[in-house]
Amino acid sequence: MRRYGLRDDQWERIKDILPGRKGHVGGTAADNRLFVEAVLYRYRAGIPWRDLPARFGDWKNVHRRLRR
Repeated sequence: MRRYGLRDDQWERIKDILPGRKGHVGGTAADNRLFVEAVLYRYRAGIPWRDLPARFGDWKNVHRRLRR
């Protein structure tokens, strides 16, 4: 498990309530777990959005999705 990441049991509890999942109305997200872990990382590490590591993708997209 990565630092600030979710354990598998935690992910199993929340994965079905997130928008963007397959079969859900609207667009399908590329990776909901990566998005959740990016948001957790940002807040737990106390960093600005622009300092989000590249492994989470473009920080602007993560921030935009969270705002929505």
